[in-house]
Amino acid sequence: MRLKLIFYTFFLPFLMFSQRAKKSVRLHAGENMKEVSNEHFRDYKLILGMLDSSKQVKYLRYELRSIERIETGYSTSMSKVKLQVQPRKSYLKNAGNNLEVLYNAEESTKATVKPHVFPYVTVTLEPRGNIMRKNQHFTIMDLGFDFTAKTIAIALSKEKEQILNHLTYLGKHEKNKMNCHLFVYENTDFNYYDYTVQAKETVSSISAKLTVNDYMLRTKNKLYDNYNYLKEGSLIKVPSFYCKKAIFYIDEKTMLPISVSIYDEVGLFESYDYFNLEVNKPIDDAEFHKNYKDYKF
Repeated sequence: MRLKLIFYTFFLPFLMFSQRAKKSVRLHAGENMKEVSNEHFRDYKLILGMLDSSKQVKYLRYELRSIERIETGYSTSMSKVKLQVQPRKSYLKNAGNNLEVLYNAEESTKATVKPHVFPYVTVTLEPRGNIMRKNQHFTIMDLGFDFTAKTIAIALSKEKEQILNHLTYLGKHEKNKMNCHLFVYENTDFNYYDYTVQAKETVSSISAKLTVNDYMLRTKNKLYDNYNYLKEGSLIKVPSFYCKKAIFYIDEKTMLPISVSIYDEVGLFESYDYFNLEVNKPIDDAEFHKNYKDYKF
């Protein structure tokens, strides 16, 4: 809820198309802000539509191709996902890693994990615990479009009045066999600054407080597997913005972000592409139990 409020605080004025609204935007952003055009109003209306559409999702089926930079290089995967948003239930099958993961909030706070490699043992793990987060930018709790839309909202909300200089709408393009609106965000002022660790802070708590990418913070400070409290008073490098560059495609039909690529100062940091979407088609509750006929837990 806090993330949505942050986003609307900065972008609600762009939903208005009147001269009065333009004057309000200029007052909000400062007298030196350039004239806000109808094109910018259109752009922000599309982005707000994306955020609202993500909130309307109740059920999802899709295939997800991900590329993530980890400690040893790039990790790629292709997964099939089923998701019920509320109460939270999800199933993920990663054929490349021979892995099945099931989470059902009505049954347990833990996830059921079956690696189809030796020793072939089904285990229950904390979704945000060290084992499930190892070499992963995000967790099974972050599946779906609500998290993706929030990520884009966070990146843009940190820009405030400068966003008009960094966000570009490039029209309609086909992506993943869908007709999409293409946006590019780029900030050449992206850099890192020193942050002094406070008492009982972790990498995740700092990234949440400063609205920056958790795994990017880990990468810059070589804290890949550190989920404990950091040493109070120590210095770490924190990115000034969520990312240096982002490319995202919003499906014209569903208004959902079906492709998102995030870059840092090195290059591609992570990308996520969605295929074969089924939105708000109810999923039988049996498919969120480990004894379902198609599963091998």
